[in-house]
Amino acid sequence: MEPTPTEPPRTMTTPYHAGADPAGAMGVGDMPPEEFRRHGHEVVDWIADYLGGVGSYPVVPRVSPGEIRESLPASAPSRGEPFEDILRDFDSKILPGITHWNHPGFFAYFAVTGSGPGILGEMLSAALNVNAMVWRSSPSGTELEELTLDWLRELVGLPGAFQGAINDTASSSSLYALSAAREACFPEAREKGLFGTPVGRIYASEEAHSSIDKSAITLGFGLEGVRRIEADDEFRMDTDALRRALEEDLARDIRPVALVATLGTTSTSSLDPVDELADIAEEYGAWLHVDAAYAGPAAIVPELRQHFSGWERADSIVLNPHKWLFTPIDCSILYCRRPDQLRRAFSVTPEYLRTREHESATNLMDYGLPLGRRLRALKLWFVLRYFGSEGIVARIRAHCRLASIFAGLVDEAPGWERVAPVPFSTVVFRYVLSAVLGDPPGPGGTAEGGDDDDAGELQDRLNMAILDRVNESGEAFLSHTRLHGRVALRFSVGNLRSTETHVRRAWELLASAAAEVKPL
Repeated sequence: MEPTPTEPPRTMTTPYHAGADPAGAMGVGDMPPEEFRRHGHEVVDWIADYLGGVGSYPVVPRVSPGEIRESLPASAPSRGEPFEDILRDFDSKILPGITHWNHPGFFAYFAVTGSGPGILGEMLSAALNVNAMVWRSSPSGTELEELTLDWLRELVGLPGAFQGAINDTASSSSLYALSAAREACFPEAREKGLFGTPVGRIYASEEAHSSIDKSAITLGFGLEGVRRIEADDEFRMDTDALRRALEEDLARDIRPVALVATLGTTSTSSLDPVDELADIAEEYGAWLHVDAAYAGPAAIVPELRQHFSGWERADSIVLNPHKWLFTPIDCSILYCRRPDQLRRAFSVTPEYLRTREHESATNLMDYGLPLGRRLRALKLWFVLRYFGSEGIVARIRAHCRLASIFAGLVDEAPGWERVAPVPFSTVVFRYVLSAVLGDPPGPGGTAEGGDDDDAGELQDRLNMAILDRVNESGEAFLSHTRLHGRVALRFSVGNLRSTETHVRRAWELLASAAAEVKPL
C-alpha cells in the first residue's frame, strides 16, 4: 500500500503571546514551563507532519555553498528573541538547506531512518540531559546501556563474552578498537608512547573504510602503518595476499598489530572471509577487528546470519544502529571480546571522578576517549521495544527485497551492468559506454577501462552526468564510488518510508537521464 500524499508540514509560527519573556531575555532563568509546553506541542506537531510529508520535499536542497549562512545574521543577538521568530527562521532559512535523509527517495551512501520511537527517545534523552561518565553520574544511563546492548548482542547471535559500549560513529568505535589492539601489541606505549618502539602495522582490504587510515594517523602509526591488501573479483580481502604481506613485514621486523575485516564494505557491501581472517589473526598474534557498521543489524535476520560466520571469533566488532536499525544518528556500538584491553587503553581516573562504586560498577568513561556521554541507549531501547525482533526482521527483509527488485531492473536493462553481488540492500551498477557507442561489451573493454583510458574516462563522465541529473530532480538521491579505478553508481535501501514505487521511480529517473546525456 502506498502512502497517502500529504501537504508539506505546517510552519511553526503561531502568534507570539504578549507578556511572555522571550527566551528568558528579561530574567536569569530558563524558558517558563508553560511557554515550553506551548512551543513543544508546536514542535511535535511539526515533526509528525514532517515525517508524514517528507516525500514532498526535494531530497537534496537546491542551494549553493554559503547561501544558508548568508541568509542569517552574522552575529548573535544581544537580546533574546521571541521563540516564534526562531521557529519561523527555522522554517524559512534552515529547512531549505536540509538534505532529507528521512526521505523515501534517499538511496545514497547507506540510507537510514530516524524512526518515530527513536526520535521520541532522543527527545527524552535531551530533556534528561544526563552525562553517563561514571555509574554514579547516571545509574540508569549506565545500566540501560549495558542491558540494551546485551539485548542486541543476543539478537545478532554474538556470545556473551562480548561487552558493548555506545559511541557516536563507527569511526570512533574503530579508533577505540584499534587503540585496544595497540595496547595489546605495545603495552609499553601506555607509559612511553610509540617513539622508539618497533614499527607496527594494521592490515585492511583496499575496500576498507577510510576511518582505518584516520585511526592509524591518530594512534601514531601514520598512513604507512596501514597496509592495504588486494581484493578479489567480489571485492573481498584476498587472504593469500594478506599472508604474503604479513611475511614480508615480519622479515623487516614490522609487528602485526591488527587485521581489519569488513562485513558490508562501503562501496559494494562485500563480505571479507572472516573465518579465514580469524585463523590468520590467531596464527600471527594480531587483533581481529570486524567493521560491520552497515550490515551488522542484518545478522538479526535468520537467513542472513550465514554472512556473519566467524565474526564471533573477532576481538572487536562495530555495528551502527543509526544505519540499519532505525535509530536517529548518532549511535554506534563497539562490542569487545577483550574489554580488559579496551579499558586499559583508556582508563584514567582522577580523584574528582572516584566514587565508592568505582570498583564494583561499570564506568562507561573507561571504554573510550570521551568523558561526556549522552544517554544514547534510550533511543535504541525505544526502537528495540517498539518494533520488536520480529518487526526488525520484517523491515530488513523488505529492504533486501526492494534492493533485489532494483538489481533485477539493472540486470534486465540493455546498456546497464551490475558490478558487484547484492548480499544485503545495496546495489552497485553503471551505464556502459558500449550503450552509447554501439561497441560490443568485452571482458575488460570500456566497462573496466581496459587499455583504453580515454574510453574509461568518457564512461566515468557519462555515469557522473547521469547521477547529477537524477539527484537534481529532487525525487531521488544516489551516490557513487570507484571500483578498479572506474566510476560506479550506488543504490542503497534502508529507509522505512521507501516503497517499491520509490524504487521503480528511481530507476525511471536513471533510464531517462541515460537517454538525455548520451551525446557527451
